[in-house]
Amino acid sequence: MSEICPKCGLPKEICACGTIDKETSKRLKIYTTKKRFNKLVTIVSGLEQNELKPVMKELKHKLACGGSVKDDAVILQGDHKRDVVEHLIKLGYPRENIVIS
Repeated sequence: MSEICPKCGLPKEICACGTIDKETSKRLKIYTTKKRFNKLVTIVSGLEQNELKPVMKELKHKLACGGSVKDDAVILQGDHKRDVVEHLIKLGYPRENIVIS
């Protein structure tokens, strides 16, 4: 017998809680800024606290760049605004909730 999700009551194999959480999350803001020595960094803010590290790890891997989590935001080295949007959509975040500035 398979495990039952405590949130929705469905079996774990067909549980959609993670997808629903991403769809109802608040807006994600993606922007670039200059840091030390005039180096550009891309900042993704608006993620939930429990999503920060997994999203950062996935983006660093896909974009082949360095990065960290600081002040409730993902900071990636370099200008990756367009690529970050594509990868966030692939991770399940709806395009309507992503704002580029």
